[in-house]
Amino acid sequence: MEPILVYGFPAGSSMGLVAALEWLGKPYRLCRVDMLGEMREPAYARINARHETPALVTDDGSVLTETMAIAHWFAARDSDRHISFEPRSAEADRMLQLMAFLNTGFTGAFTPLWAALEMAEPDPPMQAVLRRFGREMVIERHDKLEAMIGETPYLVGDHPTLADGVLVGVARWLEFHEVASSDRWPKLAALRRRLDADPAVRYAIAIESGEVLAGTGACRGHVPLPEVIERFGR
Repeated sequence: MEPILVYGFPAGSSMGLVAALEWLGKPYRLCRVDMLGEMREPAYARINARHETPALVTDDGSVLTETMAIAHWFAARDSDRHISFEPRSAEADRMLQLMAFLNTGFTGAFTPLWAALEMAEPDPPMQAVLRRFGREMVIERHDKLEAMIGETPYLVGDHPTLADGVLVGVARWLEFHEVASSDRWPKLAALRRRLDADPAVRYAIAIESGEVLAGTGACRGHVPLPEVIERFGR
């Protein structure tokens, strides 16, 4: 069977993994999940007990969670090295280093901003502190990433890889939370423009929004969440 990527909307970090599947070019299916509704329902815990996206139903029907684990699963099946590099190569090491940074400190910097936005009972003083702290963290992490970006068109080399996929799903949160102008970080802004113009990223954004857009043909359609839970839930 084709693997099924469970991805979230709106503005889920998992959008970048959809783009990565398009770059990979092997058959896959998708399952679209409303993170503000369906993901919070008790039944979703059968897919991910932490009520998070992404999740991956692998080709043997087991469920894998966490972005880095899913990206590793993609890389292990990337025999033509479309989105990864030969293990133990310098490029592979750099890609993993960047992915680790993006999936920890860079993504985590937005946590206070999401906490302020999603607070069940409004608490203006607490929300103001969270937003101030969150903006400072996001800016500091962007400064660090700007310093890490080299002279290649993409994060590692001349074509998009898993590192770019991990980045593109999260980087747009800068504008979503109105932290700062992306032009403050010229190298990162240029990279984001290249990624935003990439057909696979445009496809992933359209799919996330519920639109229909022609991709590479690798996507074999969507599977409804209730069916995924019934067939593959623990």
